Amino acid sequence: MEKQNIVITIARQYGSGGKTIGQMIAKELNIPFYDRDILRLASDESGINEALFARLDEKLGRTNLFHVSKDVYEGELIPPDSDDFVSAKNLFNYQAKVIKGLAQTESCVIVGRGADFILEDYPNAMSVFVHASREFCLNAAMERNSMTIKEMEKYIAKTDKYRGDYYKYYTGHEWTDARNYDLCLNSGKLGFEKCMQEILSYRKIRFNL
Repeated sequence: MEKQNIVITIARQYGSGGKTIGQMIAKELNIPFYDRDILRLASDESGINEALFARLDEKLGRTNLFHVSKDVYEGELIPPDSDDFVSAKNLFNYQAKVIKGLAQTESCVIVGRGADFILEDYPNAMSVFVHASREFCLNAAMERNSMTIKEMEKYIAKTDKYRGDYYKYYTGHEWTDARNYDLCLNSGKLGFEKCMQEILSYRKIRFNL
């Protein structure tokens, strides 16, 4: 019988199947799965229109903000009467508040959003990074999208660069550094099912289930 809420955070390269593996785990454990749902929950929490959270993601992906500065998350919220209430920093702060709230109230799987860093001091959270070879990610992505190979290669590179820049901007760490995570799994070598099994095995050992 489990005595605590256990949160599994998953960071992943585009095309590695990290999201799919997360969904498989959530289904296996019968627990909630969160991805971009975090934006909706942060909107509900803050009263800030959800579209602003989504537009921020798009805007940051098109600018050089990530390259010229850092805004490492420290946990504070900016009050509504401040000019910075809807700033990139505060929108991230509200996402972080939601993620912490989830960790305190339920077992779940959270993909992306820097959740591993936000919950790094939470004893009930475990973090996973899913990666694969360039060829594996490309082939997997091509199965789901109608792009040429060159277009998809550019899209994967752009997406992973954004994820790495986003992570470094808000955490101060390198996204692909294995030291940030409890587990790093190569889905191209293991396959999705075995990745799930490895994560569940670690969960069982780590939390004495």
